Amino acid sequence: MDGTYKKELQTAAALAQEYLAQVLNMPVFPGAEAREGLGAFDEALPQTGEDAVATLELLHSAGSPATTATTGARYFGFVVGGALPASTAANWLATAWDQSPSSEMNSPAAVKVETVANRWLLDILGLPADGGVGMTTGATMANFTGLAAARTALLSRKGWDVEVQGLYGAPEIRVLVSEEVHVTVEKALAMLGFGKGRVTRVPTDSNGAMRLDQLPALDDMSIVCTQAGNVNSGAIDPIGGIARRAEKAGAWVHVDGAFGLWGKLLKEHAALFEGVEQAHSFATDAHKWLNTPYDCGVVICRDAQMLQQAMATVAPYFREDGAYAPKDMVPEFSRRARGVEVWAALRTLGRDGVTDMIARCCAHARRFASGLEALGFDVLNDVVLNQVVATIGTAEQLAAIRAHVEASGECWFGPTVWKGRHAIRISVSSWRTTEADVDRSLRAIAAAKQAVLGN
Repeated sequence: MDGTYKKELQTAAALAQEYLAQVLNMPVFPGAEAREGLGAFDEALPQTGEDAVATLELLHSAGSPATTATTGARYFGFVVGGALPASTAANWLATAWDQSPSSEMNSPAAVKVETVANRWLLDILGLPADGGVGMTTGATMANFTGLAAARTALLSRKGWDVEVQGLYGAPEIRVLVSEEVHVTVEKALAMLGFGKGRVTRVPTDSNGAMRLDQLPALDDMSIVCTQAGNVNSGAIDPIGGIARRAEKAGAWVHVDGAFGLWGKLLKEHAALFEGVEQAHSFATDAHKWLNTPYDCGVVICRDAQMLQQAMATVAPYFREDGAYAPKDMVPEFSRRARGVEVWAALRTLGRDGVTDMIARCCAHARRFASGLEALGFDVLNDVVLNQVVATIGTAEQLAAIRAHVEASGECWFGPTVWKGRHAIRISVSSWRTTEADVDRSLRAIAAAKQAVLGN
């Protein structure tokens, strides 16, 4: 090691460019031979160390073929976005900086870039400009952080300081969730001490949106967890109506908008998102529909002070960097400067570019739905955003069709159960996906159906 990084970075850049040049043509899910090749990593820990270039070359030769091509154009599983060129490159530079954006004392540059990115996020999502924003690992921690702010706010009203006194003997908070609640919200509730089994579950309509007419009466010790983007159907809860009821009762409304909150940019969906800005906290991911690299979640709180109160880190070796230093808005004290790639994506695409990317994904989802119906599939959801849920045949036949498509390497999508029926779920989330990719994927599905069902 000569301390210049030059040889290592040049090697990494060349290997990464080679990978990205072939990702559109590699199997979307790695085959058995590629997965078996991972055995090359099963070696004893070297006693004296190996050459850095050789280490990178092993990582590429054995690792790259066994990756799932999420940065390609035909990966439709788990609502995973592809990584934009600008955000990928910004991620590299930020890694070279190796900054911890906890405060300006740690990194003036990283904090400034993240502060601008936060302001732009509030702007593009149409949320209150004075809201508090924090960068997390993903929606799980964004939900956790937003709901922690809710817990702080509700208990503070009763004169209870949960950060100091804990939950023993605290006034009880009632949590209401959709019967279609995402598992990350349940995990966050469990970590916060609310318990997954103690929540009130609100029935949903046929497309998975919470029914406003089934929402129980609220009070000032209620938290309502809503969804902007049902993980299966993409349905949007009537958040505006829920927020208006909550305002009268003094309740708190949280929005799990991991991917679906970005649908707010589309004018044709304005009615679905009416009043969403009246909610109190929001969780979303940049590594989903903004197409930044992993990992990058975002928590937003209308009352920045509540977010800061729930998350503030105080230490004698840190000077005060203002009320809302990044370390005081999320659980992590030390973390990577993930705001840099958010800034790069927003600056490179602009408002119009982000909106166009979201619109294209939704159009591709509708094309998928039409194509699947033409093949005899039953599309089970109203395709309101980028999610398609469909089924055909028996559960075993459907699993065989999915396995056949996976083995072909043409595309990848996951299984799900929707309203009691076994189904496949297609999530269109990548900037790289084109109509040609949708049609190519549909041909693979048609071939799989022919192989399994014979028609």
